[in-house]
Amino acid sequence: MSVTITLESPRQDGVVRLLELSDAYAQSLYPPESNHLVDLSTLEKPTVSFFVARNGDEVVGCCALVEAGDGTAEIKRMFVDPEARGLKVASKLMNALEALAGEKQLTAVQLETGIYQPEAIGLYRKYGYIEIEPFGSYLPDPLSLFMEKRIV
Repeated sequence: MSVTITLESPRQDGVVRLLELSDAYAQSLYPPESNHLVDLSTLEKPTVSFFVARNGDEVVGCCALVEAGDGTAEIKRMFVDPEARGLKVASKLMNALEALAGEKQLTAVQLETGIYQPEAIGLYRKYGYIEIEPFGSYLPDPLSLFMEKRIV
C-alpha cells in the first residue's frame, strides 16, 4: 500500500490515538513546562490545516499547519506511528504542508521541537529549517529548539 496525505478533521479515532501516543512520548522526554502540545479543540480552529497520513485505511501520521495571522504558520503535532516508521510518512507530511504554505503565500513556517528528538531535528534540517530565537508566545527554554523556513 502507499501512504496518502489528506486534509481531514483531527477528531477521529485514529488521530486521537496518535495524539495520545505523541503526548505520552513528549511527557516521557520533557517536564510539563517544556511541553507545548495543543489539544484537539485547538486543532479544529479555522486557522488550522490538519493533515492525516494513511497507509491504506490506517492512520499512521499527522501534523497541523497553524496560521498565526501575520503571514507565518507553525507546525504542530507532527507525529508518526512508531509502527509506520520507514515509510517516509514524515517526509510526505512535510511536502504536503509546505505545498499548502506556498499556496497560501505564507512567508515562513516555524516550529518548536525538543532537543531530545534528533530524528525530528534532522527531518527539519533536511527540509531547510534553521534555528531561530523563540517566536510568538514561546519563552526561551534550554529544552526547546526553535526553527524556521522562509517560504517566499
